Amino acid sequence: MAGVLFVAACGSEPAPSFVEPAAAPAAEGVKPGDAAGRTDEKAAEEAGAPVTVPATLKFSGKTLDGKAFDATTLAGKPTILWFWAPWCATCASEAQSVRDLQEEYGDKLSFLGIAGMGGNKEMHQFVSDLEVGNVTHLDDGAGKIWKKFKITEQSLYVVLDRDGKVQHTGYMDDLQLTKQVKALTA
Repeated sequence: MAGVLFVAACGSEPAPSFVEPAAAPAAEGVKPGDAAGRTDEKAAEEAGAPVTVPATLKFSGKTLDGKAFDATTLAGKPTILWFWAPWCATCASEAQSVRDLQEEYGDKLSFLGIAGMGGNKEMHQFVSDLEVGNVTHLDDGAGKIWKKFKITEQSLYVVLDRDGKVQHTGYMDDLQLTKQVKALTA
């Protein structure tokens, strides 16, 4: 019975893919990762040039600690959105890979955990128990961000290139996730 509940709870079919419109290119003279790993937006602000924020990064939320988070701050850097739930065994099995990839590639891309389908206390426990606190996590208990990306189950990733264009939406095992990260940071 537990096996049946596990399959039903974590889902076995990936959510359908979708693609947001591509963002306009970054401002002329501003290069991704410019100025020691800063985002294009920060480098452009310093250079006085505006940066176009892609539609995919026009959302906000609250961290697990209740602090405001604006995804536009991720503009100009490849980003991997990880949609997870605190009770999901598949999500728990992915935590170590997410943590390790964040440690190795965090200066070249951003990971953002978007937790849903659970309470804030359980979300905190998940992050603590699985030692994935090096990644920023949002509490999306209301499902606002999940709806924006048409996520209907966990654990799924949305991979965005530095222009905010969706490269992949769906489940990935550790090897597939690592391959995506390496491709984005090459």
